[in-house]
Amino acid sequence: MRGFLNVNVSEVSFDEIHQLFSKDLDIEPGGHWRPKDCKPRWKVAVLIPFRNRHEHLPIFFLHLIPMLQKQRLEFAFYVIEQTGTQPFNRAMLFNVGFKEAMKDSVWDCVIFHDVDHLPENDRNYYGCGEMPRHFAAKLDKYMYILPYKEFFGGVSGLTVEQFRKINGFPNAFWGWGGEDDDLWNRVHYAGYNVTRPEGDLGKYKSIPHHHRGEVQFLGRKK
Repeated sequence: MRGFLNVNVSEVSFDEIHQLFSKDLDIEPGGHWRPKDCKPRWKVAVLIPFRNRHEHLPIFFLHLIPMLQKQRLEFAFYVIEQTGTQPFNRAMLFNVGFKEAMKDSVWDCVIFHDVDHLPENDRNYYGCGEMPRHFAAKLDKYMYILPYKEFFGGVSGLTVEQFRKINGFPNAFWGWGGEDDDLWNRVHYAGYNVTRPEGDLGKYKSIPHHHRGEVQFLGRKK
């Protein structure tokens, strides 16, 4: 692994992604990949809530697939798409994605990942641990400063056991935001603490976008 990554958010097509990764014969149908030269430490399901971000998804795959391969993780991506005109319910999509991923294969670590978040350091290891993990601790749009101590948004990871113990995400948050603060509370009520990468390992670049007029949660409730 190189450490710092040169993150390019220029648009790339799905055809280009297909041409690039179709040459990798180790990628199984459905996008499942496992290393052939070692036993992976973690089997990771990456859940991506999705709506109207078709220009972001290829960029996401272009960055994440090589990084997870270098980390010698077994992994697959699950894109959970919301249709219709109702406000976006990110948390509910994560819950649906979790159930579907558990039906699909045997996973022991689940990463809840926004499609517009790209890691800037490939040493930010996408495995789980004894405590829930907040990977995206320093986001460029927040000037690489944690907005507040309880911030748990962007990219987080829990073991399957941890996620079941906290009873998943709340389903009641329609619109953007709020569900991550609730998840933080669930994690702590269950007796866990949240860990984060040290130093600059938790730096992320966000792909510019607009929420297209959807309801947004404007800040942490006091």
